[in-house]
Amino acid sequence: MVGQWVFIGLLLIIGLILPAVVILFNWLLGPRKPNSLKNSIYECGIETVGETWVQLKSQYYIFALIFVVFDVEAVFLLPWAVAYDKLQFYMVLEGVLFILILAAGLVYAWRKGVLEWV
Repeated sequence: MVGQWVFIGLLLIIGLILPAVVILFNWLLGPRKPNSLKNSIYECGIETVGETWVQLKSQYYIFALIFVVFDVEAVFLLPWAVAYDKLQFYMVLEGVLFILILAAGLVYAWRKGVLEWV
């Protein structure tokens, strides 16, 4: 039993140290030749017009996150819907509970006004 935890601990240590070593090597060995062209703002190959630092509304990101949540919900519910006639009763209840939890999140977001496109 202890051997399994040692193995997990070693993997955790390797998983934390290896990316840090790679980032350190990149920082130490990477070329550093800054100039005004490299430091200028690049926007799709087109010269920027006007102020380049524009604040975006966080509402767009929240709207996208809600879309992703319900997109993932559809992915999880597809196998459940395909095998619906072969599922046991508690499995159907778990699927209904999953849908209710996500519906509660949708109602919460709706009441907070996140879905209002302004």
